[in-house]
Amino acid sequence: MPISFLLMVNKQGQTRLSSYYEWIAVAERAALESEIVRKCLSRSELQCSFLEYRGYKVVYRRYASLFFIVGTKPSPDEEENPENELGLLEFIHTLVETMDKWAGSICELDIMYQLEQVHFLLDEMVMNGNIVETNKHNILRPLDLMERESKKADSMYR
Repeated sequence: MPISFLLMVNKQGQTRLSSYYEWIAVAERAALESEIVRKCLSRSELQCSFLEYRGYKVVYRRYASLFFIVGTKPSPDEEENPENELGLLEFIHTLVETMDKWAGSICELDIMYQLEQVHFLLDEMVMNGNIVETNKHNILRPLDLMERESKKADSMYR
């Protein structure tokens, strides 16, 4: 089964980015987010980065002050979730490396002030819950083109 959701959360538990790839009611999203974030933040660095909660397989990783949390759920016809936890950890690492290449050293403020670009970057990597691209150059090329065109448009009006 593909990715169900991806969250970027700071150490205080405030969600900075959330992306859902399956329909979940807004009230349930808020409850699920707060419970999963609370569970991930309360775990020590010595514990593994995988946990199961409410049928979701949750994989998380902390980079500086941000937690990157990915959740998957098995298909209705499957009993167990076949998703590879190490593969999801590698996906999180690739996402962070790509964001670092795009914004220098990625931090919480980059995500907050450039949320649209971060969503665009994430959409280049994940489509309908499936990881479709992991090549950093291919992911960043459309962002670079958009940035270049916006600079042209800005200079045209001055």
